Amino acid sequence: MVKGSDKNAARRKRAARASVISNTSLIAAKLAVGLAIGSVSVISEAIHSSVDLVAAIMAFIAVRVAARPADRSHPYGHGKFENLSGTAESLLIFVGAGVIIYEAIQKFGESGETGGAIWGVAVMGFSAIVNFGVSRYLFKVGRETDSVALLADGAHLQTDVLTSAGVFVGLALVWLSGWHWLDPVTALVVALLIIKSGWDILLQSVSGLVDASLPTVEEEIIKHTIEDFSARYINYHDLRTRQSGPERHIDFHLVMPDEMTVEAAHQLCNQLEEALDQAVNGAIVQIHIEPRSVCTEVDGVYRCSPAHTYHAEIM
Repeated sequence: MVKGSDKNAARRKRAARASVISNTSLIAAKLAVGLAIGSVSVISEAIHSSVDLVAAIMAFIAVRVAARPADRSHPYGHGKFENLSGTAESLLIFVGAGVIIYEAIQKFGESGETGGAIWGVAVMGFSAIVNFGVSRYLFKVGRETDSVALLADGAHLQTDVLTSAGVFVGLALVWLSGWHWLDPVTALVVALLIIKSGWDILLQSVSGLVDASLPTVEEEIIKHTIEDFSARYINYHDLRTRQSGPERHIDFHLVMPDEMTVEAAHQLCNQLEEALDQAVNGAIVQIHIEPRSVCTEVDGVYRCSPAHTYHAEIM
C-alpha cells in the first residue's frame, strides 16, 4: 500500500516545476548583470545556475517517471528513477565545485574594476534570497513525500545559496576595500561546502540503488508494529527492508498456528499491512506465511526456511 500516493505525486511535481521556473529566471538575471558590468564571478554564477537548471529539469522528469504505476517491465514500480536523478545531481554538484575551484585559482593575483560591483552585489543577494526560499520548499516537500530527487534538488539549490552568498560577500568586500584576493578566497571556501553537500546527497541516493536497509530507527518502528500483533502468531523472522524512491519495501516470514484458517491468516496479514502503512510512509508489504507444524523449533522459536546470511533474526 502507498498512502496518499496521488496527492504526494502532485506535490512533488509542483515543487519540481517551481524549481525549474526560479532557476530559469535567475540565470537570465545573473547573465544580464554579469555581461553588463563585465564581472567574471557573476557570469560564473550564471553558469553554475545553468547546472542547477539541468538538475531541476532532471528532478522534474524523475518525479514524473517515479509516479508512474508498476507495469510489466517495471513490476516493482519506477521509484528508483528518483535515486538515479539524485546520484546524477550529486555528480553535477561536484562538477560545479570543480569549476568554482578552477576559476578561483585563476583569479588569484588578478586585478579588476570595482565600479560596477554594486550591481553584482544586488543580483547575488537577490539570488541567494530566492534560492533559499525555493530550497526550503523543496526540502519540505521532499521530506514529507520521501522524494530523493527533490531532496537532491533542494541540496543543489542550497549550494547555490552558498555560492551566491559567497560572491555577494566577495564583491561587497572588493567594492568597499579594493582587495580583489578576497573574491577567490571566498569562492574556495564555498566550493568546499558544496563538495560536502554533494557527498551527502550521493550517499543517500546510492543507498537506494544498492537496496540498503532502511535506517535503524525506521526498522525499529516496523518491528514494534509487527510485534503489536504477537498474540495472534507464533513468531516472525527474516525481516528485510529497502527503499525505492518514495516507497519502502518490507517483507518477512510469519509463523502461524496450525489451527488457524487461511481466511484468518489472510485477515491478519491485511491488518499487519494496514498497520505498517500507518507507521511507515509508502509501505509496500509482503508476508510469507508458514505453518508451525513444518517448522523447526530452536530454543522455543520456529523457523521454516533456511536462515539468510544477510538477515537471520528470529522474533
